[in-house]
Amino acid sequence: MKNIVVLDGYTLNPGDLDWRALQALGNVTLYDRTPEATVAERIKDAHIILTNKAIVNETAIREATRLEYIGVTATGYNVVDTVAARSRQIPVTNVPAYSSASVAQLTFALILELCHHTGLHADSVRAGEWAKSGDFSYWKTPLTELAGSTLGIVGLGQIGQAVARIAQAFGMKVIACHKHPERDAMSGVAFVDQATCFREADIVSLHCPLNAANREFVNTALLHIMKKTAFLINTSRGPLIREADLAAALQEGIIAGAALDVLSSEPPSADNPLVKAPHTIITPHIAWATQAARKRLMFTTVENVKAFLEGIPQNIIN
Repeated sequence: MKNIVVLDGYTLNPGDLDWRALQALGNVTLYDRTPEATVAERIKDAHIILTNKAIVNETAIREATRLEYIGVTATGYNVVDTVAARSRQIPVTNVPAYSSASVAQLTFALILELCHHTGLHADSVRAGEWAKSGDFSYWKTPLTELAGSTLGIVGLGQIGQAVARIAQAFGMKVIACHKHPERDAMSGVAFVDQATCFREADIVSLHCPLNAANREFVNTALLHIMKKTAFLINTSRGPLIREADLAAALQEGIIAGAALDVLSSEPPSADNPLVKAPHTIITPHIAWATQAARKRLMFTTVENVKAFLEGIPQNIIN
């Protein structure tokens, strides 16, 4: 049987899922987490490895002389040196589209929190402020209605489209900037250029993959063309935003607020300027992590391994 090494299984399965389907395919060694410095040692006798965020670099691939397959338990695969793997004819696979519904759901959870600050108001009631109020109703922040407002989506792939459908159900106008408008045309969504998207939207939501061309594309120049009342949402990749620029824009009131599920470094450094920026909500990269999404991720991960063992590999990205 093949030796299968899972380098960082805890995030996918902290204990509420089942590894038995994978264990039926080979001799499985499970690690909760693997620092980069120990990857090479842990995979040296592996035929198959699975990784989520553990870095599998060229050196580790070169030294793992029995390695035949690398599976990424995520959609993004920048943690693997795919060129080094290809040079040894080692397929690298990922799991596309498993979390689209969950990411879209969190996107709107963040939008709604910026609009109504439900947590703040619930804490206020718990602190006794409503009991002491002279009025039957009060609000501690401006409250925003979504109907009739404009959502700008950057990247209208499967997640962007799921977000657009929810926005349309709220009665929002949806515009999008996207690399392939002819391929991904969607009823009720108008394609615009990037500047128009940021200028006209009341809320801009990022749903594009990270690449060399768009790293830190959300910068001072782009933020300054947004409406002062606008919100920025990022459930995609942290490095899409130049964080110091966004922190300054929030501090100066250039935009009204931001809600982020991702940062440039995760976990963030203590001096990340966004962690204490005003009018900012940050969640710890949880959009993908509903149990339903992780079950789909586990299922497809196992199916990818099974397909490789059967000689018909699927979801190959290199």
